[in-house]
Amino acid sequence: MQTGYYSSAAGMVTQFNRLDTIANNLANVNTTGFKEDDLIVGDFMRLYKEARDELPNENNTKDAAKFINRTMARAPQIVDGYTDYSLGAMQKSGNSLDFALSREGLFFAVKTPQGIRLTRDGSFTTDDEGRLITKQGYQVLSDDYFKTGNSIKFDVQDSVIEVDKNGQFYTNLPNQARLTLNSKLFVAQPSNLAKLKKEGDNLYIYEQVDKMKSIEESDAVLQGFVEKSNVNAVKMMTQLIETNRLVGMYQKAMDTQMNDMNRDAIEKIASKN
Repeated sequence: MQTGYYSSAAGMVTQFNRLDTIANNLANVNTTGFKEDDLIVGDFMRLYKEARDELPNENNTKDAAKFINRTMARAPQIVDGYTDYSLGAMQKSGNSLDFALSREGLFFAVKTPQGIRLTRDGSFTTDDEGRLITKQGYQVLSDDYFKTGNSIKFDVQDSVIEVDKNGQFYTNLPNQARLTLNSKLFVAQPSNLAKLKKEGDNLYIYEQVDKMKSIEESDAVLQGFVEKSNVNAVKMMTQLIETNRLVGMYQKAMDTQMNDMNRDAIEKIASKN
C-alpha cells in the first residue's frame, strides 16, 4: 500500500471520529447539565513510544527497526478523549424542584436500575408517592442514603419546599407557615473527574460511588435554577466546517495517490515498451 494513501486514510478516519463527537455535542447544546466532549489527535509514533516496552521486539534492534515504518508513523490517530467539566450558564426556571450546582466537579447522586450514578442535571420532579426523582424516573438520593436507605420524600401537605445552598430541604408543617427540616441532597465530589464515564441520559458512572460521602457544606445548590449545557454552539459549528473541509482534503489526497500517481506510473511503463 502506498504510504501517502495510508496516511490520508488514517486522517480521514480521524476526522470522521471528530465529526461524531462534534455532532453529539451539537445535539446536546440544549441538554441541561451536559458537558462537552473532545478528542486528542496524535500519531502512531506517540502510541509506539508509550507501548514499546510491551512489544515483542526489543527496542533499538534490527527487528524493532523493521517493526516500525517511519514513513507511516506520522499517520494521525485518536489517542485520547476528555470531557470539559466547566460550568454552563445558570438559567432561572422558577420551578422549586429545579436545582443547579454552582461549582465545578460536584454532582447529584441518583439510583438507577444499573446502580448509583452521578448527574449534573437537577431538573427534578416527584412521583406518585412524593419521592424526588429525575425526569427519567430515577430516585434522587439523600445525604444519608448509604446509611439508612431513606428517600427524599414530600407529603401532599408540603405546599412550601425550600432548599439552602448546602442542599438541606425545609418544608412547612401541615396547616402552618413555619418550616421544618426535611431530607438533604446528596452532593458528591469525585476525587478524580477523569475516572467518570458517560452512560447516557446525562448520567456518569463512577467506581466505588457507594463509598463516597456527601459534602456537608457545598455552598453550591441553587434552587429554581438549571445549569445549561457548556457547549459553545458557534465553536462547534466552526469545528464542524473545519472537519468537513479536512475530510474533503484527505479524500482528494487519496484520489491523487491511487488514481493520478498510478495512472502516471502505468503511462510511463507503457511508453518504455
